[in-house]
Amino acid sequence: MAEPTIWDEFRGQEVVLDVVSQYVIIGTLERVDTHFATLTDADCHDLRDSKTTRDLYVLQARRHGVRPNRQSLSVRQNEIVSLSRLVDVIE
Repeated sequence: MAEPTIWDEFRGQEVVLDVVSQYVIIGTLERVDTHFATLTDADCHDLRDSKTTRDLYVLQARRHGVRPNRQSLSVRQNEIVSLSRLVDVIE
């Protein structure tokens, strides 16, 4: 049997994915395979479309809830810089 991974600990929870590009992705971690992490009820936000910072955007999601704009999305694991639970964002 395979050892549990960090992905297993976060599955089913609202997470924040910081990625290499100018996007921040927030949603419920649904599944992970060899190359992709899939989130549901996700907010994929292009930071170039607003004047807000990554940190402020995530903090607003923590305070007011996630505003999904995708039912489901998949992100290549090699694009992910960090993974955290939304509830772990410090106000």
